[in-house]
Amino acid sequence: MKLLLHICCAPCSAACIKVLRENNINVTGYWYNPNIHPYKEYENRLNALKEYSKLIDLKVIYYDYYGLREFTTNVINDLNNRCEYCYYSRMENVVKYAKENGYDAFTSTLFISPYQKHDMLKKICEQLSIKYDIEFKYIDFRPYYYEGKKMFHETGLYMQKYCGCIFSEEERYMKSNIGKKILIEES
Repeated sequence: MKLLLHICCAPCSAACIKVLRENNINVTGYWYNPNIHPYKEYENRLNALKEYSKLIDLKVIYYDYYGLREFTTNVINDLNNRCEYCYYSRMENVVKYAKENGYDAFTSTLFISPYQKHDMLKKICEQLSIKYDIEFKYIDFRPYYYEGKKMFHETGLYMQKYCGCIFSEEERYMKSNIGKKILIEES
């Protein structure tokens, strides 16, 4: 099977690629993540994947598009549902490329993260599979999450601290008082 693997980031790809290769699946990576912000974060993740793909001899197609304006324009009026737009727009790009370039199937490294909306992503991939008449290879990679992090950590390459969009970064800080409205009166 010739499979196109959407890669959200290098750390999430480590165990996914290992599992796919162990199952004799011919894997090609595909980078398309216009949701990642700010630019330095996008650049760090992209460069980490470029370095990692060399280490493991993985062919990767890079659709290098920093889509801050497009992403924020499409989610700003419904921030609580931004993930649906994010998943759909990225996966549709992946599926179109896979279909147009002779791949048998597609999947995503997003299926490894316990922090993603797994069922929503799966449903979107199933819909796109039907729409574009290409197999969606569903694998729940979540049991390999910590193994993959450990594998990648050993490379010494950049590992991010949040999902990717600027709003997920905000949520990371909202767990503390950073970003909260606090009135302080000093005399």
